[in-house]
Amino acid sequence: MLVVDVGNTQTHFGVFAPGSDVVSEHWRFATNRESTSDELAALLANLLALRGLSFADLGGSIVSSTVPQLYDQWRALASRYLGHETLIVGPALKTGMPIRTENPHEVGADRLVNSVAAYAKVGGTCVVVDFGTAITYDAVSAEGEYLGGIITPGIEISLEALSERAAKLPNVELSEPRAVIGRSTVEAIRSGIAFGFAGQVEGIVRRLRDELGQDTHVIATGGFSTVMYPFIRDTIDEVDEFLTLTGLRLIWERNAG
Repeated sequence: MLVVDVGNTQTHFGVFAPGSDVVSEHWRFATNRESTSDELAALLANLLALRGLSFADLGGSIVSSTVPQLYDQWRALASRYLGHETLIVGPALKTGMPIRTENPHEVGADRLVNSVAAYAKVGGTCVVVDFGTAITYDAVSAEGEYLGGIITPGIEISLEALSERAAKLPNVELSEPRAVIGRSTVEAIRSGIAFGFAGQVEGIVRRLRDELGQDTHVIATGGFSTVMYPFIRDTIDEVDEFLTLTGLRLIWERNAG
């Protein structure tokens, strides 16, 4: 089974072997909003071939996307090259999770998928912190209801904004700072991003636990989750880089047939 999470910055996809709940292989590539179904198929075929796989091995597929214009391209890819109709995460699919927000249709597909996977894993009150283009915090009740969440600018957005709006500040790649006090401009930016976002996570999670209960289980996921983990290890309970892919598998299984 092929599971595809199309984000604003990166597309993360993976495959599950029949009957398995563990990702067999996974890949990331930059999301291009102008990609055609043929271009996506060529990229997908090449990456699968690196692990000895082909389109013939894929018996089903499901896609969630924060880029609406790519839905039709993934549908066309599945129809032409995979020989089946792909499932698209949206109102037409069963997720098994009631949505208790003012407008359920505006909840991002990736946020709902993450919440489904987190609740299946924890079986109780939980929060997902997803370090993507934006940093999202999504809350699930003890009864398995999606309650809503919080959205803040992401790490890459903040780094790009600094270099674009401040002429003398360079574009810096995030890595672990040597110390809190930066002794160069680059180290000062790294420290500000690492400890600044760590403080954000600590503060928001603390408030969420005050509202939901102190036993709320917090899971971090997304591209920057492993980079940020050393700074928030006392706040979150675990990192799961495959949470979204697992949620897609679960939703696919709930709609199979």
